[in-house]
Amino acid sequence: MRTVKICLAGAAAAAMVGFLAAPAAAAPTDTTTVTFEVLAGTLDIDAPAAADLGDGAPGSTITGALGPVTVTDSRGAADASWAATVTSTVFQTGGGTAAETVEPELIDYWSGPATATTGTGTFTPGQAAAVNAAPLSSVTPLPAFTHTGGTGGNTATWNPTLIVHVPLDSIAGVYTGTVTHSVA
Repeated sequence: MRTVKICLAGAAAAAMVGFLAAPAAAAPTDTTTVTFEVLAGTLDIDAPAAADLGDGAPGSTITGALGPVTVTDSRGAADASWAATVTSTVFQTGGGTAAETVEPELIDYWSGPATATTGTGTFTPGQAAAVNAAPLSSVTPLPAFTHTGGTGGNTATWNPTLIVHVPLDSIAGVYTGTVTHSVA
């Protein structure tokens, strides 16, 4: 009997040592909370610094492309809508007498379709076709392009055409003015 008690005590002690010495059980999964931030950017417009539309005689029409105009919207907005507009100064040569100026109302603007877009939403040209060309103004902004709806970032590029109706009483010279695109 004493042998059985010693054996049982020994077995119990061995089991206790095995239990205490056993490695800890590892968790089968673990999680990590990850964060990042999307920063709000800006709404910008980029147009060519200069353009030469060509030449023509008094009473003629001079037509030429202005060059690519691009709106970049990186505001990251829930509603990524914007509207681009265009205005113009008076074009003049020499001293600026009546015969040496061409008023912006004598210059038609045609945005034409987008040459490239990115993002979601609807991109709409101010003047989709040449027949929709509209006169510029030094006071009232003319719609050039719009974007409605969509979320996050987007871009639109178009290559507008200017159509100058040269007055019959214009004198010879290089006429210079400023066409300004804005976006909001």
